[in-house]
Amino acid sequence: MEIPKGNCVEDIKARKKVIGDFYSVWNSEHPDKKVWNKSLNAYIHVKYQSINETKGQASISFESTCAVFRLTELLQNAVVAKEKPSKANDKNQRPYDRMIFLYHDGIRVLVGHQKSTDEYVQYCITAKK
Repeated sequence: MEIPKGNCVEDIKARKKVIGDFYSVWNSEHPDKKVWNKSLNAYIHVKYQSINETKGQASISFESTCAVFRLTELLQNAVVAKEKPSKANDKNQRPYDRMIFLYHDGIRVLVGHQKSTDEYVQYCITAKK
């Protein structure tokens, strides 16, 4: 599969599709849609918002798009670096009481703690700049 490397609108749109297609396959291979993270000592769940947020952010750069293909490895091995309260004025972060920044091989995995279900939810994956 060829992933476009450019920064034009068409390339970003194509990368969004590649990411969406990857998550479709990943979800079918992982019907429980969760992976145990050693550092959090908890499952990280992959939900609809995980896919949408990652498509929007990771598609901006070729490196971040490639990072998404390491989803299982990242969810398992990323290490907690810091934690912040969720942004009160961000409607996408509203379900979360805090956001946890995890890193693995120069890739950031942002995870939200969903207070209503006490679950950790993969929020976004991006390559560090």
